[in-house]
Amino acid sequence: MARDSRPRAPLATFLIIQAVLGCWWAAFYPGLFSRDSVLYLSHTVAGPWVSDHSVVYDALLWLSFTGTGDLGAVTFLQTTAMAGALTYLAQSLQALGAPRLLTTAVAVLMPLAPPVGAFTVTLWKDVPFTICAVAAAGVCARIAARRAVTGPALLGLAASLAALGLFRANGFLVAGVAVLGLMAVVRTARVRLLVAGGLAAALPLVLSTMVFPRFGITPASNTYVYHTAYGDIAVAYRQHPELFTDRDRALMESVAPLTRWREGGTCYTVNPLIWRRDFSWTQADARAGELLSLWRRLLVSDPATIVSARLCRGSIAWRPVQDEAAVGGGTYRLSLRPNADTYVGPGKVADFPGRSVYSLRPLSMGLNDLADRWLTSALAPRHDWALWRGASWAYLCYVSVALAAWALRNRYALAVAAVVAGQQLAVLANISAQDFRYMAAPILVGVLLVPLLLGSVARLLAELVRTRARRLRGTPAQPGTTQPEPVVPLLSEPEPEDDPTEPLPETADETDEPTEPLEEDTAPMPVPPEVVPGAPPGREQDG
Repeated sequence: MARDSRPRAPLATFLIIQAVLGCWWAAFYPGLFSRDSVLYLSHTVAGPWVSDHSVVYDALLWLSFTGTGDLGAVTFLQTTAMAGALTYLAQSLQALGAPRLLTTAVAVLMPLAPPVGAFTVTLWKDVPFTICAVAAAGVCARIAARRAVTGPALLGLAASLAALGLFRANGFLVAGVAVLGLMAVVRTARVRLLVAGGLAAALPLVLSTMVFPRFGITPASNTYVYHTAYGDIAVAYRQHPELFTDRDRALMESVAPLTRWREGGTCYTVNPLIWRRDFSWTQADARAGELLSLWRRLLVSDPATIVSARLCRGSIAWRPVQDEAAVGGGTYRLSLRPNADTYVGPGKVADFPGRSVYSLRPLSMGLNDLADRWLTSALAPRHDWALWRGASWAYLCYVSVALAAWALRNRYALAVAAVVAGQQLAVLANISAQDFRYMAAPILVGVLLVPLLLGSVARLLAELVRTRARRLRGTPAQPGTTQPEPVVPLLSEPEPEDDPTEPLPETADETDEPTEPLEEDTAPMPVPPEVVPGAPPGREQDG
């Protein structure tokens, strides 16, 4: 009966997660949004279609808008995909050795948290990006459980990593770092991993440069591509104006007043620079080559300033707490504005008939009231480090997989954190602001790794206790003999055909906990009594 119920467990987990996310969807129908959300649809309907954001996600919004007249289909699809990704990661971690009951409980409770529930029903390209990252972590956990890079796992990993680049411009960086991390962990199939990762990273670049323009989709503007470099220039000008010549200042003034460059030179965000009326995107696009030359010169003459600006702006990736005292240092989480006009007014973006779809129209006012109060309380600054900063959870991911590799004697467990490391390094290298959504995937993966962390600690402690008990019960070893090493059972059965040179470990039962060795296996052998010559059998010598 236990075996028959196993296949139903993932389905039950999926349905519970889907039901909870469906409540968030009904509460904030058709979904939460921001200025970026309006831009996704604005240029596809009013034109021209540009690839500043994700062409794939823009197309999904366009299909929903033209096909149904609304956007709720996209956010509902996001809830289903997120439920599937969380279920898959949970099942993969259980196969690796995480406690089944605890992992399932964490998975079904996660959608109640606003960083999961409210985020999933937001009209952001970062939502499908995060879903793909969670799915990729699940594939890595399957590889770790089997200790083999199988064909299906390779295809699933390539597909999920390629999707990262289709939903975010820096997705190819995440894919590249993740593949390099996997190659450092696995012992075989490194060439196949490199090929699959290279194709996944190259696909979005090929589409954006060679395929999309053939369909009339304009490439991303220079300012959108290089805006972080412009932010570095502003930081350098604010901190070291003596580095700039009269020609440099004239170039900068052709784009924005020098006061704008100085005020926009906060290291935490580029928003005060590029999203102000006195900053000309047209001039910035036209003189992008000269601005990049200025940036490269600053990088050579004063690399410390440029590097520190990048580290400061990327602090959402490595710093566990926000800096509320600095301009742009606080974490941007989610917005609760009622309609698009509160984000963009007339003339701010290309207007189009039907822009009213960007307005909250809850399907249930009761659910809306409950979800709104719950989300508002979660947005309080005191919860920021635990709920909205991905850096802390990224570090927890590394600790979790390291302890799992030690406890399970399985170095492949380190692969589970490959995507997390890729995202953390990509955000650290190039990001524009302190937005929670940029590090949402490490939060979700980190939470689901908590049961594996606790299970690994329990195994290591149990192993330590058993070792001490054996030493206390055991007899001193005779000269010239050695005590046998305790055998630590593994929770996943390896596939020897993937690495024929690696010795086969012992397999364990299908239960969560390894089988305890029998007491008779470790107790000292009784010494046979000395028999008196001529005594009847069974009689011992009197003392």
